[in-house]
Amino acid sequence: MEIKRKTRVGFVISRNTDKTAVVGVEVMKRHPLYRKTFRRLLKYKAHDEKNETRPGDKVKIIETRPISKEKRWRVLEIIARKDVLELKDEEMASETEGTEK
Repeated sequence: MEIKRKTRVGFVISRNTDKTAVVGVEVMKRHPLYRKTFRRLLKYKAHDEKNETRPGDKVKIIETRPISKEKRWRVLEIIARKDVLELKDEEMASETEGTEK
């Protein structure tokens, strides 16, 4: 018998604790009476064994056994990295000199 595990795709919101990533998954829901669709952000705490994820990364998480009190998901793969602009010390100094008057 094959076990089908749920998967979700979302963005890493925070990385405050070791080996844990808070992943936000946006879902569209329909109001039962007014039939208007609206967005809802669901937050999942996912296990990240190697601490590879960073805030803003798009990740795929999969359902797993309970790892801790609130962790029931783990990071399966990193789909896309958030582009972070990295400046060197020399570039930072030249930018701040141009703005000061």
